[in-house]
Amino acid sequence: MAVNAEPSHGPSSPLPLTSTHWGTYRVEVVDGEVVRLHDFEHDPDPSPIGNGIVDVVDGPTRISGPMVRKSWLENGPGSDNHLRGKEPFVAVSWDRAEELVATELERVKAEYGSQAIYGGSYGWSSAGRFHHAQGQLHRFLNTIGGYTRSVNTYSFAAAEVMVPHVIGHFRAFLYDGPTWPEIAANTELVVAFGGIPVKNGQISQGGLGRHVQRAGVRDAAAAGVSFVNVSPLRSDMIGDAAADWLAVRPNTDVAVMLALAHTLLINDLHDQDFLASHTTGFEVFADYLLGADDGIPKTAAWAGTIADVDPAAITDLALRMARSRTIVSTSWSLSRHDHGEQPYWAGLALASMLGGIGLPGQGFVFGLSAVNGVGGDGMILPVAALPQGRNEVDAFVPVARVADALLHPNTEFTYDGQHRTYPDIKLVWWSGGNPFHHHQDLSRLVRAWQQPDTIIANEWTWNANARHADIVLASTTSLERDDVQVTPREAFLSVMNKVIEPVGDARDDYAIFSGIAARLGAEARFTEGRSAKQWIEHLYEETRSNCQSIGVALPTFDELKQTQWHEVVTPRPPNPWQRFRNGEPLGTPSGKIEIFSETVAAFDLDDCGGHPRWITPREWLGAARSDSPTGSADGEVVYPLHLISNQPRTKLHSQLDHGSVSRAAKIDGREPVAMHPDAARSRNLVDGQTVRIFNGRGSVLAAVTTDDALRTDVVQLSTGAWFDPVEVDGVTWCKHGNPNVLTKDVGTSGLAQGPSAHSCLVEIEAYVGPDLPVTAFEPPEILR
Repeated sequence: MAVNAEPSHGPSSPLPLTSTHWGTYRVEVVDGEVVRLHDFEHDPDPSPIGNGIVDVVDGPTRISGPMVRKSWLENGPGSDNHLRGKEPFVAVSWDRAEELVATELERVKAEYGSQAIYGGSYGWSSAGRFHHAQGQLHRFLNTIGGYTRSVNTYSFAAAEVMVPHVIGHFRAFLYDGPTWPEIAANTELVVAFGGIPVKNGQISQGGLGRHVQRAGVRDAAAAGVSFVNVSPLRSDMIGDAAADWLAVRPNTDVAVMLALAHTLLINDLHDQDFLASHTTGFEVFADYLLGADDGIPKTAAWAGTIADVDPAAITDLALRMARSRTIVSTSWSLSRHDHGEQPYWAGLALASMLGGIGLPGQGFVFGLSAVNGVGGDGMILPVAALPQGRNEVDAFVPVARVADALLHPNTEFTYDGQHRTYPDIKLVWWSGGNPFHHHQDLSRLVRAWQQPDTIIANEWTWNANARHADIVLASTTSLERDDVQVTPREAFLSVMNKVIEPVGDARDDYAIFSGIAARLGAEARFTEGRSAKQWIEHLYEETRSNCQSIGVALPTFDELKQTQWHEVVTPRPPNPWQRFRNGEPLGTPSGKIEIFSETVAAFDLDDCGGHPRWITPREWLGAARSDSPTGSADGEVVYPLHLISNQPRTKLHSQLDHGSVSRAAKIDGREPVAMHPDAARSRNLVDGQTVRIFNGRGSVLAAVTTDDALRTDVVQLSTGAWFDPVEVDGVTWCKHGNPNVLTKDVGTSGLAQGPSAHSCLVEIEAYVGPDLPVTAFEPPEILR
């Protein structure tokens, strides 16, 4: 159906544009050097993250050419793998690097098969449509016979697997739900499990033109919308929301949701008509709420004990939700708990009981402000991406189980009802991401990283991913190549200009893979005869054609290069929730919301049944009731503080942690850890003090900041600090403050095998040992 589009475009500044996952910027260049990124003049709430690249694009950590780990170069694949991350690198020519990589690929394929190549490459890399490192790698590996891939994301793997069983699809609903303007106009109450963290809304996959989250919250609050922040952190909701704070114990959101549902049920406040017409399996769930199968009614008093909140607050909230036009929002972080499948299922069941799903400003949202696109009202565009080709290999690894796969090859694992076997991986290739940021229990990952014969990384900076590789292929940044950014969720387009020449001998990923493909006789298949410039134009014109088919007109490629940016301003068509309410079936077996799933029940998993339920976490504060480490029922040590390792505000994941913006927020070079003043006082800790955060998995050093906007038994240390390990009495420490030294590397359940980083207990004490300076931003020794 055609729509009326009112395009807006055109530069009001002579400075060239670039786009990133955290915003669009004007780039100021003087004498061939980037000196500043200026905020895009049409962005109402620009992110400061962009300027973090200015001092590092050609700084000491920049990788200026191909590098090979010394022992691997001298002695071949599999040599002294325990020295990864510790050993010098040897600079080599591109000819030599291409030869080494091509020869090793041929050896691994001949001796072990293509399934022995793991193209994990998980990460965000560039916002450009063509120079996207992960897509380039996967296309290349497919042209030479395929590879073992990863599935799902660290962001919300548990939801990616669970939600399709409940509503038929996940990503179709993820960004296309109630928008902030719709909420301001129609909603009365937003109940946000995990809050609405506006700092997370600084970013969006594929780039963005306008940040909308802060204004969305403010406008809704000004229109009279009430907010409830269900979170251990009051800071998960900005002050403009004037939110009520239900400070639940971490990992207990499901218990609260069940008690809310129980209150609705026993007071006959559930929408029986909607449940009958649009859901299936509610009767089984209702029996569970009433305790028919386990003898435990899921009352407010029951949940209050689990969540450590006043039961009356739960009851009162349920009554407010029943008499209001209510939205239930569940943050992405909830899926990263132990049994992270359950919060989304329970949230959908709760929203179904309220009956507002598909009505204006009501229903369910997958994490308002999780990224800038959730809650945005921009048209969702059918954007073209670089074709990946066909993967001839069937093997895969759930993204958060890579250490398992490397440490335990040929062992069985379950995933979404399947019984699979981990392949025996001999070569790992990572391009555009940093596993030493995303993954849990980093000392375990280091051991896993010692198993393959060869690890290759495309990188531009000496982070832990590059340091732990055998062959490092020096890649360019987005400032050193041309591209086009088309934001699929916000209808914003911009030119990404090459503003400086590549530093040293760095190459873009397309050039890197083209050179290696040529040595393997696959150049024609990989490039299809197109240059990078031709691919960029080809993908843009394909996007333009796709948009034309839905009645959205985009400028020609030449017109876009002239205007530099373009925004499509047009209303979205009805979202999938609205279409479902109006009669369009879901992709589930019943065509309805499956509060009880016969499919999941048939998997017969001990840790994930056929309906949402409370499952006691393996590591949680409910087992720790003292002020010092104690023994749990199973004999494990239980620590008294829950660590929340949430998203940082000064960087995207670990990207640009070495830049000026991120470093300015550190204290004496270390990451700040927030703790309640009472918790700090009881440990004789003061602001700015260096502390040791520890558990049985390791220790990290950080600097204390006190804050009364979190529970006394919770501490908060954001992710993103570059891994800076040191061995102390045989235990891995991070001198810099990477929380994933402490988090547990256990799958959420046998269903999704997602990450469970947010189920982590620790203790904190003053650090009194020898001086351990931060060396994360010092490059390794380079032998010429």
